[in-house]
Amino acid sequence: MSYEPPTPPANLTTEIVNTLSESTPERLRDIATYAEALAEHKEREARIEESADQEEVEERPDNLPDDVPAKATITIKEINDNQYHYWQWREGEKIKSKYIGPANLDG
Repeated sequence: MSYEPPTPPANLTTEIVNTLSESTPERLRDIATYAEALAEHKEREARIEESADQEEVEERPDNLPDDVPAKATITIKEINDNQYHYWQWREGEKIKSKYIGPANLDG
């Protein structure tokens, strides 16, 4: 074990490093216990959120074709004074579309 103090991680602010350096060994152990518990809590929350996002994606509307992602929305495009329905979604920087059929203006 070295007699030199440990080097703090580069991503800690000076304020945090100074506060920790001025703390007693007992307080440092309390902080370490709390920090570990908080990290586990945040990781668990992130997993729950990720799981919920995946469940939303898995719920597909009945009329959604297999090659169209669940996040797609229906849009209306007007071409030569006629209106048409399209599935539309984003893939990276591109917007993708899939033809559905003519828009029913009669309701």
